[in-house]
Amino acid sequence: MSEAAARAAFEERAALLLAVRQAGVRDISVMRAIEAAPREAFAPYKFRDLANRNMALPLGCGQSMSRPADLGRRIEALRIGRGHRVLEVGTGSGYGTAILARLSREVVSLERYETLAIEAARRLTALPAANAVALHADGLAPEASLGEFDRIILQAALDAPPAALLRILTPGGSLVYVRREFAEGEKRPRQRLIKVDRIEGGELRETDLGPHSLGMATIGTAKAL
Repeated sequence: MSEAAARAAFEERAALLLAVRQAGVRDISVMRAIEAAPREAFAPYKFRDLANRNMALPLGCGQSMSRPADLGRRIEALRIGRGHRVLEVGTGSGYGTAILARLSREVVSLERYETLAIEAARRLTALPAANAVALHADGLAPEASLGEFDRIILQAALDAPPAALLRILTPGGSLVYVRREFAEGEKRPRQRLIKVDRIEGGELRETDLGPHSLGMATIGTAKAL
């Protein structure tokens, strides 16, 4: 890489981190994890020149990589600690998985599209991210053998968090998802970033973290992809 190309890449990376910060992400550990995870390694080859921009990028199977600023907001909301076991629903490219792996003890990521799960697993191995695994599975109805998780993040929007996920959330654990809701008198639904905490006694407490936008989740695994 020439000196000019290296300088341009550095400036793009700096601009990306600034965009994430301007979106409201303040946790220094999250910022460092985003800085350390190379987005270009997870972007489709033909879009790698756009990887360090704060924009969504197309993936296979009709999916997309979230804007880093939006992904950063969702991850920051989890308040992940180094000892936490994390479940990610919706692996996509594996980029979010790589960031989560730098923050936690272990990450299990479930992807309904087998093609995406295989590609993400390959990228995570090459990184490497030894404490992360990407599996082809229905993340909205995970196998009981996966056990419990301290943190759960859904990389797609839903009308409500699935009971199957709430059951495997440990005491003191947190789940973050984007909720679609219909306001009275409005034709278009709104989306809100929601955090669900399991507090003392097993009670669930919701916190609305503000407007957010994300594609809707699909139940089950894909039959052809």
